[in-house]
Amino acid sequence: MSSGGGKRKQKHEEHEEHANHERWLVSYADMMTLLFVLFVVLFSMSDVNNKKFAQLAAGLSAGFGAPSPAFQGNSAPLDGSANNAQVVQIDPGSNPGDGTSGTEGLNQKQKEAVERAIVAENRKKASANAEKAAKEVEDLKAIERKIADALLAQKMLNSAKFTIDQRGLVVTIVTNEVVFAGNRAELQEGGEKILKAISPTLAGLPNNIEVDGHTNQLKARTTYYPSGWELSAARASTTVRFFTDHGLAKKRLSAVGFSDTKPLIDPKDPRSVQMNRRVDVVVLTQLTADQAALLPSAAGKDGQLHTGQTTAEYLAEQKAAATKAGTGATAPATTTKTTTSTTDHD
Repeated sequence: MSSGGGKRKQKHEEHEEHANHERWLVSYADMMTLLFVLFVVLFSMSDVNNKKFAQLAAGLSAGFGAPSPAFQGNSAPLDGSANNAQVVQIDPGSNPGDGTSGTEGLNQKQKEAVERAIVAENRKKASANAEKAAKEVEDLKAIERKIADALLAQKMLNSAKFTIDQRGLVVTIVTNEVVFAGNRAELQEGGEKILKAISPTLAGLPNNIEVDGHTNQLKARTTYYPSGWELSAARASTTVRFFTDHGLAKKRLSAVGFSDTKPLIDPKDPRSVQMNRRVDVVVLTQLTADQAALLPSAAGKDGQLHTGQTTAEYLAEQKAAATKAGTGATAPATTTKTTTSTTDHD
């Protein structure tokens, strides 16, 4: 009895071992089936047929009870929306986030229409920038006239020159022993007189002001400063400090020293010894960079160094222009001759 029971037990154990040995085939088959299905789905997604996609969409919508107008490109009411809501068509072959123009599916005429629209938009933007630059030049010229009037009242109109560049209105004050003594950064009496005349106009502006110090190209040794860098920066700082003492807010001002790196005129010109030794007071424009780049061309002749135009001269010019337009007469040109002296100081 005992021997028979032992044989039955042994057969039972062998049967269980054989069953456990083959169970992995089931899991393996399931995994292979799922992988096959996965690759089939991926392959089908990689090539979208618009017609078949529309048929599939219509079939799915019909299976759920009603056709969906969204798949047909029609308008349909949405929850919380009005009845005039429209479905935006999206090209299934385009990626909304890839930054492309989406013109790949357009014909040649459509592409040309898109290009014309882009050109028109760019032209419109350029025209708007040009108008703003022209308006800014008018405003800067008005500032120039106020400063010129103040200098004329002090009989120092020729002590400053004016330019309009991409930075804004540049008021160039030629030092020449009038503003600063040679190799020094302390304001002379004449320099204080010039700066005091232009300070009220600058104080009433919303623009920031930059003061640039420059020395001439002479290689003379600076007595009180290590080099022209320190001397030019000190003169700019002295000018800024004077402005803060006469009504200009500190946060609107900045001082920069350029030494002899930015000559106003060619160093070979005999006048350069005087003209390149200067302080520039720059009324900075508030235009954007694209608009400010158009200022020199919009300024025309005012983009060149010139004596400040007073209000009286401006009104006379306007009157002469109006008379010329009405009668066809030509207004006589006037010239002003100025003499300059040179110095061997920085």
